[in-house]
Amino acid sequence: MWVREYQVSLTRPHQVAATKNKARGSQGQFPLTQNVTVVEGGTANLTCRVDQNDNTSLQWSNPAQQTLYFDDKKALRDNRIELVRASWHELSISVSDVSLSDEGQYTCSLFTMPVKTSKAFLTVLGVPEKPQITGFTSPVMEGERMQLTCKTSGSKPAADIRWFKNDKEVKDVKYIKEEDANRKTFTVSSTLDFLADRSDDGAVVSCRVDHESLNSTPQIAMQVLEIHYTPLVKIISSNSWPEEGQSIILTCESKGKPVPEPVLWTKDGGELPDPERMVVNGRVLSISFLNKTDNGTYRCEAKNPIGRNSTEYVLIVHDVFNTLLPTTVIPSLTTATVTTNVALTASTTTSATATSIRDPNALAGQTGPDHALIGGIVAVVVFVTLCSIILLGRYLARHKGTYLTNEAKGAEDAPDADTAIINAEGSQVNAEEKKEYFI
Repeated sequence: MWVREYQVSLTRPHQVAATKNKARGSQGQFPLTQNVTVVEGGTANLTCRVDQNDNTSLQWSNPAQQTLYFDDKKALRDNRIELVRASWHELSISVSDVSLSDEGQYTCSLFTMPVKTSKAFLTVLGVPEKPQITGFTSPVMEGERMQLTCKTSGSKPAADIRWFKNDKEVKDVKYIKEEDANRKTFTVSSTLDFLADRSDDGAVVSCRVDHESLNSTPQIAMQVLEIHYTPLVKIISSNSWPEEGQSIILTCESKGKPVPEPVLWTKDGGELPDPERMVVNGRVLSISFLNKTDNGTYRCEAKNPIGRNSTEYVLIVHDVFNTLLPTTVIPSLTTATVTTNVALTASTTTSATATSIRDPNALAGQTGPDHALIGGIVAVVVFVTLCSIILLGRYLARHKGTYLTNEAKGAEDAPDADTAIINAEGSQVNAEEKKEYFI
């Protein structure tokens, strides 16, 4: 009678869940199961299939070998366990709100002679808690050491922690893994150690927890850094080549945290000497009608509660650049003596000086030869040469006339030519005698 009732119960339709593990037995008649991984709190589906079944019953049992379902009949009073599908070829059940204690090996049995079984291992993933960052005190002074710790618990297997600063991963960190009291889950912590720098002010430091239970959506904790530092000072000039009579504006840029107080302007270590021309408006120093007395070192100083800093600007006022037209010196022809030669030398110097004056119409950056200067020098040299030749000719001509005159001296009072020749010869003899006597 029991056997007959048992056979009738097998005729009821059943729902099925698939698995891949094969049981040993006769060919074509053995149960197939599949391992299942589920996140804690989720639902696990356990499926047992038989390709060829001659009206033989299927059964699911838990790791404690308690029967959960025998065909379509529920054997264990657990509201979390439900029948999904039951048939001659498949028995599928579901376990909802899975906990870590549900993890283990489940058995599907096919009641043949002998009984054939297949195992399915249920893995329950422990979801890590939302991470927290500790160790941050605000504000932090520049140069101080910071140690930030990120911690998360309840992960199974142990979660992975990564650090980022402004979306750039930081690699040099410490990692610690500890087993929880339930001996199933883990507590993971990681420490980020670095020196605070002014470039870190406003940076976002994030701790990211990666785990397979999070379905590619990591848990993130963030902390915005606040770094206090001394001012950074810089002076910007409005005029790169200040000249007499012009104006100049010096702007003092200062950056610090907290924001620096109004800056202080000084010159050569003292107060500004001419407040009427040197006007300070906030961070800007304006100097009008520049002159040589404005030359010196101007200092801009900024301070905040953290400290003070300063920078200097050396002002050099240049002469006004005069624009002169090029001049050409045309030497005049003259029959001058040695004194005239001195005048000519002065004229040459003047011409060279005038020629050396820069042509204001010349192109900027032109470095070619000055043809006007070369031509002027050549003209002067030719002119001096010609003058020297002329003076030398006149000098020779005058000395030749004197020689002829001395040679004819003594013949002026002679009554006839013979007497004149005799007198001239006598003069030459006397001259020679005198000359010999002189020697």
